Amino acid sequence: MFTVRRQHAPASSAEPPGTPPAILATGVRKTYDGMEAVRGLDLTVAQGEMFGFLGPNGAGKTTTIAMLCTLAVPTAGRIEIAGHDTRTAPRAVRRNLGLVFQETTLDVELTAAENLRFHADLYSLPTGTLPPRIDAMLDLVGLSDRRDGLVRTFSGGMQRRLEIARGLLHRPRVLFLDEPTTGLDPQTRAQVWTYLREVRAREATTVFLTTHYLDEAEQCDRIAIIDAGRIVAQGTPAELKSVLGADRIELSTGDDTAAAALLRERFGLDPTVGERGLCVQAEDGARLVPALCAGLDVPVYEVTVTRPTLDDVFLHHTGRGIRESTPVPTAAEGL
Repeated sequence: MFTVRRQHAPASSAEPPGTPPAILATGVRKTYDGMEAVRGLDLTVAQGEMFGFLGPNGAGKTTTIAMLCTLAVPTAGRIEIAGHDTRTAPRAVRRNLGLVFQETTLDVELTAAENLRFHADLYSLPTGTLPPRIDAMLDLVGLSDRRDGLVRTFSGGMQRRLEIARGLLHRPRVLFLDEPTTGLDPQTRAQVWTYLREVRAREATTVFLTTHYLDEAEQCDRIAIIDAGRIVAQGTPAELKSVLGADRIELSTGDDTAAAALLRERFGLDPTVGERGLCVQAEDGARLVPALCAGLDVPVYEVTVTRPTLDDVFLHHTGRGIRESTPVPTAAEGL
């Protein structure tokens, strides 16, 4: 497994000495019918972090989150949420987490405020402090003016924001979000992320999310990539991309064969055939381009420099796209 060590924690995750991590998982495994869905997972998430959990379909994300949220019991290993063990103190764990599912679980025949009051009853929140708390949560997600509107009249983005408010109502230490913007248009996705950043800032809540949108993962403090039940990479988005190092330079020339020979001879580069002609990997591609254009004795029609992206990181560590399925391991491979 590749892990990048942070030199400094994000400012948002600063916490008093001795405060337990929001999430601590050690040696966690989960076996179904002789197959290991999760294979020795180790994970630490600090209080106040925005943490992205990525993996191809079938990689073990859902199983991992189910164990973190006490919806499944690990076959082996230990999980703590805000210092509480998920095996021995599941009720305390549930008090410290909020959960927003990919599919809506709101009662669409109730108003926004009624949905929040129903959630408060489930958590036995004190009735005396409830009205201002409901007002604060609706204000946080920009729904104060729709508090008495029926949820069935809300757009998908408004329902998602209400679910986030509901998940925060009982002041959890950790908010889990499973694909929080799936099915939303780009403008609404951006709006939901605006509210998530506000949630983290105002509520000091750790946000743990899964997403298939790698541009959203860029906004996380740190990311873990899981593949075939194992975490294969961890770090900040910048750190993970830095491991790939080189930029990708694509050139369209008047004679790609001659240009390829010159790239090898004069620059020590190893060109391959890309979508736009020739493709080479090089450090600081933008700085190198003028020298390449001047040093090639053939016309250069187009040059494109692309820095490593999280898509490249994901492909590098998993060998597949984020929406592609992970092959189910055989019993021999899993044990």
